[in-house]
Amino acid sequence: MAEKDFQVYRYRFVVLGVFMVINAVVQTLWITFAPITGHAAEFYKVTDLDIGLLSMIWMIVYLVVSIPASWVIDTYGSRVSVSIGAIFTAGFALMRGYYGSDYSMVLIATIGLSIGQPFIMNANTTVAAKWFKITQRATAGGLAVLATFIGIIIGMAVTPILTLEIGMQSMLVVYGWAAVVCAGIYIAFAREAPPTPPCPAGHEERALVLDGFKDVWKSKQFMLVMLVMFIGFGMFNGITTWIEPIIRDRGFDMTQAGTLGAVILFAGIFGAIIWPVLSDKLRIRGRILMWAILLGVPGLIGLIYATRFDLLLLSGVILGFFSMSVGPIVYQFGAEVTRPVPEGTSNGLLNMAGQLSGIIFIFGMDMFKDARTGSMTTILLVLLGLKIANIFFSSRLVDSHLIQEEAGETLVGADLESEPVAT
Repeated sequence: MAEKDFQVYRYRFVVLGVFMVINAVVQTLWITFAPITGHAAEFYKVTDLDIGLLSMIWMIVYLVVSIPASWVIDTYGSRVSVSIGAIFTAGFALMRGYYGSDYSMVLIATIGLSIGQPFIMNANTTVAAKWFKITQRATAGGLAVLATFIGIIIGMAVTPILTLEIGMQSMLVVYGWAAVVCAGIYIAFAREAPPTPPCPAGHEERALVLDGFKDVWKSKQFMLVMLVMFIGFGMFNGITTWIEPIIRDRGFDMTQAGTLGAVILFAGIFGAIIWPVLSDKLRIRGRILMWAILLGVPGLIGLIYATRFDLLLLSGVILGFFSMSVGPIVYQFGAEVTRPVPEGTSNGLLNMAGQLSGIIFIFGMDMFKDARTGSMTTILLVLLGLKIANIFFSSRLVDSHLIQEEAGETLVGADLESEPVAT
């Protein structure tokens, strides 16, 4: 395809924006109970693990629904897939709200919510591939992860406040109607693809999902980045799910837990902006991942041992900025080293690795906490060891030739000045 036959469109920011909106509300619904674990356990008269199950069920269902969701993305497009997810999100969020006083009904509604999640979550790199050039895709993915962090921040910081002000069920009703609004925004404004592709032939999606599923296992680099994802995403899910029990034995309350979770995610937002942009600018993926994981080690150490709230917040900033913000680089690396496997397939398999590890980490952290005090120090030290191991694994990543092929291309402001508008 000649250079003049491909271009980028301003409407790509609208498509990315509405995708971010629905992605954010899904994450808020997922993390809702994490900062109020103890309070929710008392409200529903269940155990901490029963409340953790309301987060963990998303990961369990994801393992079942991910491949069908990726097939829908690769066969019918991201707009159809995300719209399906948005409808599930809106409907079951309302159900969870209006039946929010009954734990069994909340669990059933949460299962419904979790069915919709892969239809949204797996579309991240597909949206970027259809609307953005390859040297902008990690940045686009970073903005999508930014929305993920914003959604979790809302869940972490706002949930304790709403729960104390208006009660458990009313809080869930508020989140239910927010989901309806966000779903409507996505369905109204999303588009599948621009009139012309944003990249030359060979850089766009190619294979069908089943072929991609078979071919992806041939890439040793993909298997390695999947291992990095397994450890990193598992730690993220474990820490965010148990954020309140992690610091409870040191005398911190649920409001402080919510604040800490929000701080970690705020720092993650800045990291999700800076790291992918740096990766695109330098045309480096693997080495960026290694340094980010390495520099996040002090943050995890602080999370384990800090007894002052200010030091705990500082540790959260370090952990969030360096370790919980590089997801878009992982996804983009996976998409590039498995080309021409479609982004929906590589993205979905990476997410499956992360969700599976999340289940293992959440169960493990609860199983190995101190039976008398509830302290999670010992299991957090195990996570520290795994994080150090992840530094080694990420150091073995070798970037795809695709990103190197773009080394001669310069991203200039003229793109934004003169690009046409698609509607």
